[in-house]
Amino acid sequence: MKKILLVIGGCLSLGLGILGIVVPLLPTTPLVLLSAWCFARSSDRLYNWLISHPRFGQVILNWQNHRGMQAKHKKKALLLTIASFVFSIALAPMKIKILLVFIGICVMTGVSLIRVIPETNS
Repeated sequence: MKKILLVIGGCLSLGLGILGIVVPLLPTTPLVLLSAWCFARSSDRLYNWLISHPRFGQVILNWQNHRGMQAKHKKKALLLTIASFVFSIALAPMKIKILLVFIGICVMTGVSLIRVIPETNS
């Protein structure tokens, strides 16, 4: 039963993570990392598929093995976060804009603090 719940949780997390690629404020990377965690504890097949994925695999392995990310991934994360927040702020009412600026600063600070690992590590 526990494995079934972890597979379901991993699938939901991965689905939300993929949705987060295009939906502002939905965090892609933490949700994909959560799905990897769930799959590692429930399904070797799903875990191996995820870490072999061309978009997600290297980022997951870098985080698991080195607790960091490559500079190119960090730069992309920062740029997409900025674009997402600029888009959200442009569409939001004034009261929400202030909250979004605060959240954006917090997210950008968090991403900026992630350790950069060399490109040769995997």
